[in-house]
Amino acid sequence: MALLPSPQCAASRSHHGSILCRSELIGPKNEKILSLFPSTKRNSLWKRTPAVQSGRFCRIQSYAAVGEVATKTELVVDTAREEHGETKRVVLPTNESSEFLLRIRHTSAHVMAMAVQKLYPNAQVTIGPWIEKGFYYDFDMEDPLTEKDLKKIKKEMDRIISRNFPLRREEVSREEARRRIEEIKEPYKLEILDGIKTEPITIYHIGDEWWDLCAGPHVETTGKLNKKAIELETVAGAYWRGDEKNKMLQRIYGTAWETEEQLKAYQVQKEEAKRRDHRRLGQDLDLFSIQEDAGGGLVFWHPKGSTVRLLVEDLWKRMHVQRGYNLLFTPHVAKADLWKTSGHLDFYRENMFDQMEIEEDFYQLRPMNCPYHIQVYKSRLRSYRDLPFRVAELGTVYRYEKSGTLHGLFRVRGFTQDDAHIFCLPSQIKDEIRGVLDLTEELLSQFGFNKYEVYLSTRPDKAVGSDDIWEKATSALKEALEDKGWDYVYDEGGGAFYGPKIDLKIEDAIGRKWQCSTIQVDFNLPERFKLLYVDSATERKQPIMIHRAILGSLERFFGILIENYAGDFPMWLSPVQARLLPVTDSEVPYCQTVVKRLKELGIRAEMESGERLGKLIRNAEVQKIPLMAVVGPKEVETQTLTVRTRHGGELGTLAVEEVAEKILSAVASRSSL
Repeated sequence: MALLPSPQCAASRSHHGSILCRSELIGPKNEKILSLFPSTKRNSLWKRTPAVQSGRFCRIQSYAAVGEVATKTELVVDTAREEHGETKRVVLPTNESSEFLLRIRHTSAHVMAMAVQKLYPNAQVTIGPWIEKGFYYDFDMEDPLTEKDLKKIKKEMDRIISRNFPLRREEVSREEARRRIEEIKEPYKLEILDGIKTEPITIYHIGDEWWDLCAGPHVETTGKLNKKAIELETVAGAYWRGDEKNKMLQRIYGTAWETEEQLKAYQVQKEEAKRRDHRRLGQDLDLFSIQEDAGGGLVFWHPKGSTVRLLVEDLWKRMHVQRGYNLLFTPHVAKADLWKTSGHLDFYRENMFDQMEIEEDFYQLRPMNCPYHIQVYKSRLRSYRDLPFRVAELGTVYRYEKSGTLHGLFRVRGFTQDDAHIFCLPSQIKDEIRGVLDLTEELLSQFGFNKYEVYLSTRPDKAVGSDDIWEKATSALKEALEDKGWDYVYDEGGGAFYGPKIDLKIEDAIGRKWQCSTIQVDFNLPERFKLLYVDSATERKQPIMIHRAILGSLERFFGILIENYAGDFPMWLSPVQARLLPVTDSEVPYCQTVVKRLKELGIRAEMESGERLGKLIRNAEVQKIPLMAVVGPKEVETQTLTVRTRHGGELGTLAVEEVAEKILSAVASRSSL
């Protein structure tokens, strides 16, 4: 897959790299999460809210349209009202859809930092941006903070808000900023100041009592903040500048909204997200594990998880072959020179594992599949009649990630990419992109994903390739999207240096967006590897290369599936589709015969016995088995099964073949019984 640039955080839009605006310092990539709260408190978060119990949760309204600069998708949450058992729909705005909300979160970060330094005068502030759902600030403090401390900090924040301090912007020279920082002895601010390359330096004051380097924006006064719409959530550890060699800081996360009602709706969604956490469900359902004895970020697929993976792989391969792709298997290592030619050793080295020396040659674990697919293309001189040449591989790659950034299946060190590359003529770009969009829609719909946010990213300031080819490629992407009838958002200048791209985010069952699919036109690697084809005039020309992924990686997509379904997979994806429960040992032989028959029909069936029937039923419920069949003397006598399903309830007593027919029908229709 192509080399993807890291997304910028919202704060990076500010005009200089101030304490609140250093995009390279922001986000989970650079933090090491260290919970500082007792485990008993964390476990209490798994309790289901009334809204979750009622099954009513999130709806989405998407406001993204052609020509907009950024997405304006707002989440609509159905929350339960205590009175009359009713629900109320609450719209949760985003930083993009509400500038006032962005200002609230930015100001809340400053107010929190001011409160911390009032309560802990020796605390030193570092960075504190607004983020997707709120804000955070990093502090260098002697003693670890606790949940009790967060409550104390929040009370101090409330006092600051009540005093209605004005927020005042001041421009100063670099020398004056340095003098003031040295006066208050804040070394982190000095380091941040040194990183600011533009002038004048801007400072924001809260009244006359506190200030920090910042580019804004903020609300006019602290009184504009709603105390009941702000909450401090947790404390984590974060290395200064994301470097494990630097000091560990304490990061306080908070959330801020326009109204108390929005905060409560956000909390409902947050609780539901925790209930769906793939790390907990992966363990509870015995799907996968990450064994620290073997190394962090390396996934062990257990039998049930492997079953789901095989189903996904089989579907993926079948659909790609039908669409004219050639399936590949390529090595996991190659000589380091290959990665030098591709540019990865120059631009991606920090994310690659160390090289291995073998017989005086250096070899490299692959971080990408692109150079391998290029080698297949280059294995012979190709004609224009051979193009488009489509290759696809579920290729396992290895990337170095710091231990503090690893996160379940979502951030790992070894993963299998849903990867494909298309080598084509410039005139074929539009049709090939349209084909990828069609395949993307068809594949994702199999898993129930049919709501997307689509972004078209155009040429950045620094890019390779001529203006003409950039214009043709961008137009081809645009025309393919318009032919498809999909709305999209322009991301001006957001393309990779090697070509324009389309990114697609899918929406899950509770309205969250996940980056999965990407389509990227590449003018760089064909040039670096001197790729050629012979045209109709027998001249040698350079082909266009298209990188594309639909699922992203199997590991991350599996994590998304677990959370989307809350571990309750549909019949076609369920690791175990039917479980037989004999009332006594006398029914075991009949159950074994039935299980054998169901397996012959391609149904994933099993039997569980040796416990009281009530416990067997509870076990099946906990394991989220779609269909269970209780077998007693009557069922043995009549050669039937008494069937109960998770979603349809009791189906009654049915013949074995009738049960099999219902299961196979549900599998074919991608539905539940």
